[in-house]
Amino acid sequence: MAAHLKKRVYEEFTKVVQQQHEDLSAKKLRLTKPSKSAALHVDLCKATSPADALQYLLQFARKPVEVESVEGVVRILLEHYYKVENDASVRLKIASLLGLLSKTAGFSPDCIMDDAINTLQNEKSHQVLAQLLDTLLVIGTKLTENPSVRMRLVEVACKHLTDSSHGVRNKCLQLIGCLGPVEKGVAKEVESQAAKDVQKIIGDHFNDQDPRVRTAAIKAMLQLHERGLKLQQAIYGQACKLLADDYEQVRSAAVQLIWVLSQLYPESIVPIPSSNEEIRLVDDAFGKICHMVSDGSWVVRVQAAKLLGSMQQVSSHFLEQTLDKKLMSDLRRKRTAHERAKELYSSGEFSSGRKWGDDAPKEEIDTGAVNLIESGACGAFVHGLEDEMYEVRIAAVEALCMLAQSSPSFAEKCLDFLVDMFNDEIEEVRLQSIHTMRKISNNITLREDQLDTVLAVLEDSSRDIREALHELLCCTNVSTKEGIHLALVELLKNLTKYPTDRESIWKCLKFLGSRHPTLVLPLVPELLSTHPFFDTPEPDMDDPAYIAVLVLIFNAAKSCPTMPALFSDHTFRHYAYLRDSLSHLVPPLRLPGRKLVSSPVSPSITPHEDPSQQFLHQSLERVYNLQHLDPQGIQELLEFTIRDLQRLGELQSELAGMADFTATYLQCQLLLIKALQEKLWNVAAPLYLKQNALASAAAKQILEETYKMEFMYSGVENRQVVIIHHMRLQAKALQLIVTARTTRGVEPLFGMCEKFLQEVDSFQRCFISELPHMQGSFVDKLLDLMPRLVTSKPSEVVKILQTTLRQSTFLHLPLPERLYRASANIIEPTGESDNPLRFTSGLVVALDVDATLEHVQDPQGTVKVQVLYPDGQAQLIHPKPADFRNPGPGRHRLITQVYLSHTAWTEPCQIEVRLLLAYNSNRSKATAKIPKSTWSESIEALPQSENGIEGTIPFSKPVKVYIMPKPARR
Repeated sequence: MAAHLKKRVYEEFTKVVQQQHEDLSAKKLRLTKPSKSAALHVDLCKATSPADALQYLLQFARKPVEVESVEGVVRILLEHYYKVENDASVRLKIASLLGLLSKTAGFSPDCIMDDAINTLQNEKSHQVLAQLLDTLLVIGTKLTENPSVRMRLVEVACKHLTDSSHGVRNKCLQLIGCLGPVEKGVAKEVESQAAKDVQKIIGDHFNDQDPRVRTAAIKAMLQLHERGLKLQQAIYGQACKLLADDYEQVRSAAVQLIWVLSQLYPESIVPIPSSNEEIRLVDDAFGKICHMVSDGSWVVRVQAAKLLGSMQQVSSHFLEQTLDKKLMSDLRRKRTAHERAKELYSSGEFSSGRKWGDDAPKEEIDTGAVNLIESGACGAFVHGLEDEMYEVRIAAVEALCMLAQSSPSFAEKCLDFLVDMFNDEIEEVRLQSIHTMRKISNNITLREDQLDTVLAVLEDSSRDIREALHELLCCTNVSTKEGIHLALVELLKNLTKYPTDRESIWKCLKFLGSRHPTLVLPLVPELLSTHPFFDTPEPDMDDPAYIAVLVLIFNAAKSCPTMPALFSDHTFRHYAYLRDSLSHLVPPLRLPGRKLVSSPVSPSITPHEDPSQQFLHQSLERVYNLQHLDPQGIQELLEFTIRDLQRLGELQSELAGMADFTATYLQCQLLLIKALQEKLWNVAAPLYLKQNALASAAAKQILEETYKMEFMYSGVENRQVVIIHHMRLQAKALQLIVTARTTRGVEPLFGMCEKFLQEVDSFQRCFISELPHMQGSFVDKLLDLMPRLVTSKPSEVVKILQTTLRQSTFLHLPLPERLYRASANIIEPTGESDNPLRFTSGLVVALDVDATLEHVQDPQGTVKVQVLYPDGQAQLIHPKPADFRNPGPGRHRLITQVYLSHTAWTEPCQIEVRLLLAYNSNRSKATAKIPKSTWSESIEALPQSENGIEGTIPFSKPVKVYIMPKPARR
């Protein structure tokens, strides 16, 4: 009995101890950070002088403050602001800290707004007042969705507009401009009236005595406009008066305000001062801004010249007046015959009778009273193009370009002025003038005298200038055959003086010939040196000048069927040679005895449909019915279609990007089908190593091709990106299957399966809107099986992936309207020289690299130069932004130097130079939400560096260069 009692007591004691232990273990230790507000309070209490307090505040400003501590810190600062500090510098710093703390992410400053407003009541210092208003502006900016807060802050700002300090008034106007009411919201009538009142308040300060306040008032009005408020037309008169202000900042802001009003009320009628005439507001504003092109400040002149280019609603008379310093008669008010007869009759004077009113006193015309445009505004572009500041000249050239693009008649009239700018002393001005003429070249035709001035620029030492001029001549219309002959002669002189311009000159002559076939025709006998009775010697085909002449003639012959009759026998042979060696410069011609190669098209083509485009779509439609064929038939059909698309891209340059893009996608699908053949997967993995190697190589190639499809083509839309990522996801699934078949043990597969399922989830989140269009696809079936995949073992996951891959349907690839493939052509080095580039080992030698880039997006951040040495070393060079030129839309030029260095060699060897396109999947708009994954790829993978390079894709043919590092002399 006693033993039993002891046992029960022991059990009860054990339960109590265990319960106490659980209670103790349930109590968690709470770690708290030291309070920032308490620390600040202690520091400020320790301060014995304003200088010490200011020092503590400066130290505190350097430390970060957590969101949960902001309110407490603000309370401490306000407490010391109210009670302790009497020094203006300390109050100024506290006000600055209040604004800084209000910007803290995650903190809502509405709890301190009342205290911040109350601090304004008794503040005497103007600097502190201005800083407090700036703090209120920060608070209002974070609480823009609360109309009552904005209205209250605007009312506070309006009360302090009468302050004597310009700094306070500036901050008040800035606050009103940023937080003032705009015409939107529920109570539209109330807010509309408030918006009018705010405009009136701001407009009253256009005449403030301080120029800084006047500038702030105009900027506040412009801020209201940017926020969506339609400004009242009544302020136009006030803005015009400000154009005569003595302060350049006021005039600059006034010009901007006048431009805004001219865009809001272009057709409104305004009176001309000192007369009874009226004109459109946009015409009047145009004249006012033209007058400012002659302003004393070059900053105002630049702004005025830039704004003129965007005023495309102005009348043609005012446009033409900008090119003549004398006032045209069209812009002078003339009296009607009835008015002149009435005045003569009322005067009572008579003449000899021979002619009515011949001796009547002539009317004294006050030009300033009857002109429709100010005399100072006449010839605005003439003044701008002759300005001493090159910034003004560039702005005037750009404005001329914008106006000439919208008015062909004005383009013809301003042509002489633009051609004169080709002789400007500043290279940047000359270059901008050439680019401007290229943009308006469709609206103009050059005369011989103008062409002579243009061609004189070919002697410029700047390569950028010469190549820009070649681009201009490509799209220029010439009026006479003498002009064509003159252009050819000058281009050949350019070729002799600068042999490195060869490719650019040939391309220029290609377009010059195709645009002027009728003008080139009478020049053919002279250019080819043919004679009707005598044989002439055959020119040398290695002469670049002779090739240039042939490029001009052959491109003209494409549109002139009578021209080949003038060719001699050796010209036909030279055509065949150039057609093979320079096919991008020499077009296919229908020559006597030769058949013109036609594109492969379907026989059933409607006359309104592009045959090549129809062939492309028919090929895709044929492939989309793959499910009805046997596996061997599927592979054969895909192979034939890929071959046809590649050939189509070679024949039709305008469809090359789309054909290559489609062929690449079909190639990925073909690789996937071959890797998933049933006879390969029915054999045990250890007994069939060939199958594993085939599937692994196919997965790597598919990954490579998908990266090319995503980053090497411009014009790819989200519809294509989702298909690309779907194909990439299938390749990763295939990689996982192959790895599972060749890996022993289960533990390594857990991480791989988890990463793959994360990528599937990321795909779903990124392309959620596109999933309804992917019924029956691989990812669609995976998402249905996702709950099962998450809970399955790796071996079961691999089996499900293999079955799903083989059962998934072929997704249709929608094609965009335009698709271009990025390409690069290395002009220099040519790789033709057998003379090695010699340098001392351990030192460097500069290798000039010149390449043309086509359809490359952001070349400054993506194009790299790679050098491969014979010993396997690779060097990656990042060109400087200044090494890239933009001669035309979609085209870039890379001119840089690559520095080579190596140890001594016993004999010369070749290095390979090529261009790479760097990419980063995080930059893709479709993959912004997808985390980086660890896939294996055959594209050269680079480590993730600071500049964000994830991998590179070669997109130019490698060029081999002989080099010879010599041993250093001792």
